[in-house]
Amino acid sequence: MTVYEPNNLPQELLNIPQGEFERANNDWRSDERFTTEPIGFYKDAFRRLCSNRMSMISMWAILIIIVLAIVVPNVTGYGYTEQNVKQKNLPSKVPLLEQIGIFDGTRVLTNIKKSSIEDPKRYPEGCIINVIREYKAGKQTVVDVKVDYYKYCGVADGEYHWMGTDYLGRDIMTRLFRGTRISLMIAALSVITNLIIGIIYGSIAGYYGGRIDMFLTHLAEVLDGLPYIVVTILFMLWLGSGMLSIVLALTVTGWIGTARLTRAQFYRFKRREYVLAARTLGVPDRKLIFRHILPNTVGPLITRAMIAVPGAIFSESFLAYIGLGIKPPQPSIGILLSEGQKVLLQYPNQTFFPALLISILMIAFNMLSNGLRDAMDPSRRGEE
Repeated sequence: MTVYEPNNLPQELLNIPQGEFERANNDWRSDERFTTEPIGFYKDAFRRLCSNRMSMISMWAILIIIVLAIVVPNVTGYGYTEQNVKQKNLPSKVPLLEQIGIFDGTRVLTNIKKSSIEDPKRYPEGCIINVIREYKAGKQTVVDVKVDYYKYCGVADGEYHWMGTDYLGRDIMTRLFRGTRISLMIAALSVITNLIIGIIYGSIAGYYGGRIDMFLTHLAEVLDGLPYIVVTILFMLWLGSGMLSIVLALTVTGWIGTARLTRAQFYRFKRREYVLAARTLGVPDRKLIFRHILPNTVGPLITRAMIAVPGAIFSESFLAYIGLGIKPPQPSIGILLSEGQKVLLQYPNQTFFPALLISILMIAFNMLSNGLRDAMDPSRRGEE
């Protein structure tokens, strides 16, 4: 058998006719062409998120609440500080629903002298709907009556308070959505600040490693041990109660979780081949961090940010509930809950609506964050 060098092949071997060639395998098939368009990671994640029904419902619920927080305080016709003590503690009254006996502005008054219900000065004409119960209390005859509380308080016909009023006659719906706007702003500012600080801090610790990482990690552990309530009180004493104090209190240690996540992601990706190749070509550290490594951590960071939003809302509400919130008369969800729980048994509507709204927000953000976590899981890429 004659062996030829690749560069010294005889001329007769270079001029073999095409017909002399035949396939070595008759079952050879060409690769199938890709008939679908290429899908990137984020487009595939968005498609998976859209297929998650609960996440989409949660996202729409959050968007609706945000729109209501922007629009409602401007269209109710009442100011969030507007007081009318003659209309204090009114029950809920909603147009159309009042026709079927729901949120109709009625209330039951108990232990009323039977003789007094005929006094037009105390009970204007038409305010008493019916007598529920009549009984003796000593020598007096007392009754429980169902009244139209709006007429009883002298409210003009056609005036509605969908969620009632508080102890100063302020419209609860106006204050609730105004407070929701403030609570969402505090949550958004604190989460964005925590993300920025945590990403920068964790990137430096994870990228450089060694003594720098050890120092930054131990410093974060020390800060994480600071008592949250004590830090908040110190900011209140220094800056006074207000939005800035709450945001700073939520930021002092709130970035530590983000920094730890970012650090772990940098340890995972910084020795990958494409990073080593970029470093070999002389790419500076700043570009390596923010252009080559950090984009790979975006998915987990987005998920963590969405989880942090309900936590920030709850923290702000808790601070307002214990009296460390923003200055009155500015409302927030926590302030409304704090005021409503004092009269929970007498006027449950003042607690019910703020509690319902914060419950919807907490559940919606948690469901959406769960959907984002599943959608951005690389191991599930390509799943429907």
